Amino acid sequence: MTRKAATCCGESSKEGDLPTEIPEQIQMELDAMGGLPALSKRIPSKKVVGERGRIYQALSDPHRLSILYIIRDQPLCVCVINRFMCLSSSKLSYHLNILKECGLIEGEYRGNWIIYSVTDRGRRLLQCTEHAERK
Repeated sequence: MTRKAATCCGESSKEGDLPTEIPEQIQMELDAMGGLPALSKRIPSKKVVGERGRIYQALSDPHRLSILYIIRDQPLCVCVINRFMCLSSSKLSYHLNILKECGLIEGEYRGNWIIYSVTDRGRRLLQCTEHAERK
């Protein structure tokens, strides 16, 4: 039985538009999983996607990734972190704040010092980056 593929987004194609039909094989696979409504339920909300995007954006900067590696095994103060980073105080603070806002690191006051450590989330994401580079 031949079946006509549904048009994409419920719209018929207009002259000059790219074809909007869903390929038959894709349509059959979509139908098997419950159709477009079932697929849309699997997509995280815009809020969740935005939060995840900020995390990946934080991890995309080599300085921030280096900071995570520096404090991965040992919580450290800014002065020790900066011995490796060699950044201005304001730049280092900027990068630490981004990591902190994403929940990848946390800072704990000990007297006059803030000691930074990697959170469980940060540790898991570091492991993911290491796993991603394996072939």
